[in-house]
Amino acid sequence: MTTPLPLEPIETASRDELAALQLERLKWSLNHAYENSPVYRKKFDEAGVHPSELKSLADLARFPFTTKKDLRDNYPFGMFAVPQDQISRIHASSGTTGKPTVVAYTARDIDTWANLVARSVRAAGARRGDKVHISYGYGLFTGGLGAHYGAERAGLTVIPFGGGQTEKQVQLIQDFRPDIIMVTPSYMLAIADEMERQGIDPATCSLRIGIFGAEPWTNDMRAAIEQRMGITAVDIYGLSEVMGPGVASECAETKDGPTIWEDHFYPEIINPETGEVLPDGEFGELVFTSLTKEALPIVRYRTRDLTRLLPGTARTMRRMEKITGRSDDMLIIRGVNVFPTQIEELLLKQHALAPHYQIILTKEGPMDVMTLNCEPCPETAPDYGALDAARKALAYDIKSLIGVTAQVNVLEVNGIERSVGKARRVIDKRPK
Repeated sequence: MTTPLPLEPIETASRDELAALQLERLKWSLNHAYENSPVYRKKFDEAGVHPSELKSLADLARFPFTTKKDLRDNYPFGMFAVPQDQISRIHASSGTTGKPTVVAYTARDIDTWANLVARSVRAAGARRGDKVHISYGYGLFTGGLGAHYGAERAGLTVIPFGGGQTEKQVQLIQDFRPDIIMVTPSYMLAIADEMERQGIDPATCSLRIGIFGAEPWTNDMRAAIEQRMGITAVDIYGLSEVMGPGVASECAETKDGPTIWEDHFYPEIINPETGEVLPDGEFGELVFTSLTKEALPIVRYRTRDLTRLLPGTARTMRRMEKITGRSDDMLIIRGVNVFPTQIEELLLKQHALAPHYQIILTKEGPMDVMTLNCEPCPETAPDYGALDAARKALAYDIKSLIGVTAQVNVLEVNGIERSVGKARRVIDKRPK
């Protein structure tokens, strides 16, 4: 067996060394944004702050936040901080809720991104010569190309499949025998379903590691995937506005939340209501400032992801607790705050039911109505008694543990639409 790939020195540097590097890079990044982005110059001037006033890392709290609205208001290229002839690549979000957010990269940005995804892949336990099957979408979405360049940089053999064609995915996994798969956790389940449909036990396939991201998923989901697939499942975190996949990633030896690559991204946790910076260990909204990005520096970007910052374990850099919810994913149902991952956690405790689900929200008069559609595991599908018991138990748990009443429906096997990217967990049909 080949030996694990070596760590970079910065991954084990002291906190003092890291803080000194962060302060140096943060001064550069704020000055670069102010001097070269009219949007940031205006934001800083309106807030009455100047990059020269940053004397310590704590001074960052005086600078204004950046939101997705800033990128959309300056669509498509208004946030860029380098001339067009220095931009090597443009990516964009899907734009399903309005204009897409557009991001850009210089050649150096692409190089940094590849290095950080390579670092993430190494942290997951990759070894030189491993084959990696990439099922993230290619194109404007950052997932596919981000994973691709990073895996190549780590010395892996890349199988650039992309999303969809699930039967073909299974065929190539069987034929090419990859060691690693990079995919959303929900689509990993769809691939496992297809393997079983073809009479293949997913745990017997060649995969050793799954690197999963692009959507919130629980530790219960991790355990279910690991048991079913016979793999080690780790969480990779990123978002296009900050860079793409590889902003943070879990280390295989601990699997205790993604390590933030703090030499390139400075994290803060804020109170999502007041914007106040919270100390490490307190739960709130994750905010990132880029330290080295050229084409699109990002200052105090509000991710809407809810988590907390924790001390480093496998690395000296801080970790963030596994993200299982976003402030904009939170559903308010009859005055109760509900996150889809809370439903997922309870669903996974019902072993007669498969881990596929969809929440439908409607109104009857003034009252919110939540319907939870799920489906049986294939082996329990004919046992109507077991399925009815699971349905009632799940409805009881949702009422007693979350505090809302749900109409639970158990559909046929494969009754929930399978996603080839991020799963669509919620359909809100309530009048706006």
